[in-house]
Amino acid sequence: MAAQKNSPKIRALVAGNWKMNGSKKDLSELRKLVTAMKPTKSGGQVKAEVMICPPATLLPRMADVKAKGIALGGQDCHANINGAHTGDISAEMLKEAGAKAVIIGHSERRADHNESDKIVRAKVEAAHRAGLMAIMCVGESLKQRKAGETLKVVQGQLRGSLPDGCTAKNTVIAYEPVWAIGSGLTPSVEQVGEVHAALRKALIRRFGDEGAKTRILYGGSVKPANAEELMAVPHVNGALVGGASLKAQDFYGILKAYL
Repeated sequence: MAAQKNSPKIRALVAGNWKMNGSKKDLSELRKLVTAMKPTKSGGQVKAEVMICPPATLLPRMADVKAKGIALGGQDCHANINGAHTGDISAEMLKEAGAKAVIIGHSERRADHNESDKIVRAKVEAAHRAGLMAIMCVGESLKQRKAGETLKVVQGQLRGSLPDGCTAKNTVIAYEPVWAIGSGLTPSVEQVGEVHAALRKALIRRFGDEGAKTRILYGGSVKPANAEELMAVPHVNGALVGGASLKAQDFYGILKAYL
């Protein structure tokens, strides 16, 4: 059974977050993915939008590959256009390097770099300023899940991290339960469905029709074995994939949910 088309107006997005992995030799994986995605007599066209978010060092190299049907994104950006911010990169720089989007507020950034909702919101505004789509992440820790605080946490992050002016074109939400990222653990489809439904309601309350059309991705140990089931959950409009996006074969195995 193919992934459920829970809204005919929403085209799914499957984005691969390479995190701090990859070098020029791994460009071969991008080429392999392009080949795998070509329609054949025995296989159809992937109906989801496909994106790879590599380290910034690989963005221009990937752009040179000209991988048809695969968009590129960054993994973070600074709120400012330029300035004395050693080691940082602006949204405008990402766009110039070939990015169409940027991941913002990932739990690893929130935890490792102490990024607050206020900081995340400023980065979302920066992405919009540069003409990039912001993929803004929310998610609860295992402690918060066990305490029954999941919906309170993710709705609070959504409220505090999104600026006014978000639309279905310039913003995507990614729900990633922190305890599931890279752990091999995955919430039940009922748990995923509960959170995505709550996020949808919150988006509609604030942004109206735009909130109804905004894509909500699921992330957290997504792999070929569970992709079809997870992508069929109502209000799951695609996936933000970590480790399984590093190899073309694994990533394409997830994309098959949208054939």
